[in-house]
Amino acid sequence: MSKRVIILGVTGSIGGNAVDVVLSHPGEFQVAAVSALRRREECEAAAKRLGVKAYIGEDAALRAVEENDADVCLVATVGLSGLKPTLAAIEKGMDVALATKEVLVMAGELVRRRAEARGVRILPVDSEHSAVFQCIQGCEADEVDRITLTASGGPFLDEPADLSAVTVEQALRHPRWRMGPKVTVDSATMMNKGFEIVEASWFFGVPAGRIDVVVHPESVVHSLVTMADGATLAQLSPPDMRVAIQYALSWPRRLKSERARLDLASLGALTFRAPDERRFPCLALARAAIAAGGLAPATMAAADELAVAAFLAGRIGFMDIPRLVERALGAVPPGACDSEEAVRAAVGAAERAFSSASTTATTK
Repeated sequence: MSKRVIILGVTGSIGGNAVDVVLSHPGEFQVAAVSALRRREECEAAAKRLGVKAYIGEDAALRAVEENDADVCLVATVGLSGLKPTLAAIEKGMDVALATKEVLVMAGELVRRRAEARGVRILPVDSEHSAVFQCIQGCEADEVDRITLTASGGPFLDEPADLSAVTVEQALRHPRWRMGPKVTVDSATMMNKGFEIVEASWFFGVPAGRIDVVVHPESVVHSLVTMADGATLAQLSPPDMRVAIQYALSWPRRLKSERARLDLASLGALTFRAPDERRFPCLALARAAIAAGGLAPATMAAADELAVAAFLAGRIGFMDIPRLVERALGAVPPGACDSEEAVRAAVGAAERAFSSASTTATTK
């Protein structure tokens, strides 16, 4: 039987690739609905290709979930907008293929508890978490010793030395992946990797202290898992998000594809190095938020979303992003992540703290 799928955020890079995956496997998937916040023409074009209804607007993702049934809901929206439809999909008994980082970063405890209560799976879509997920298939939780997430290093791995003068155009020039502007800027600051540490902890039940980050510019090794017996497993593939998207949608099956296979001989060498946390302070901020626990990661993610939006609009400089996130974290006391209302309250507090802090930020 074909899997019934809902695609939320169909006009983004993940959503567009998901459409390609579905169309390249006729008979395997049946799309029930697609949604987009805006970009009406693109959303309607995707819906037409799939022969389904398009939902567009502020509450489009939630309506798509509430008005349709599916086996798996792909959540590829931006920021906190993914939380409510994720919880709605869980309540309806759908598995969730999760690409929106902020959902687990801001409400991981809540989402995991709801998913366990309903007996549904939260399936990773990011290449790094998909790699870990693939490596641990068939393993018990106590067999996993450490997780190592790989990072491309973004556009500023080595240059420029002074990141304070980075422009929006430069920050959006990712060397490996084509993504939306928010995710691309998070990659440039390495905040996305901080988010991924939090996500990995919730996805796999591994404490953040046992989750490492290593810079791997070739983006071929997508993550590694060191087992209790000392063996390290890794998942390798060419940098193509459709590999991870397809596995999340087809799991527990693997479907054939005509995508390029990995040619190790042509690569010649794969390189790895520790990230420079002095140049990329967002990594340390993420670890501090994890250590604080509760709603601190939600505060961090909310402040980051506001800071990135301000940077993209030209109101603040690139290095103001971590500065403002740090100030918001220091101004908002962490609470318990036990309800959607608590998460929303943390976001409101972060917005107020951000507004106060941003008035003294160094502008471009």
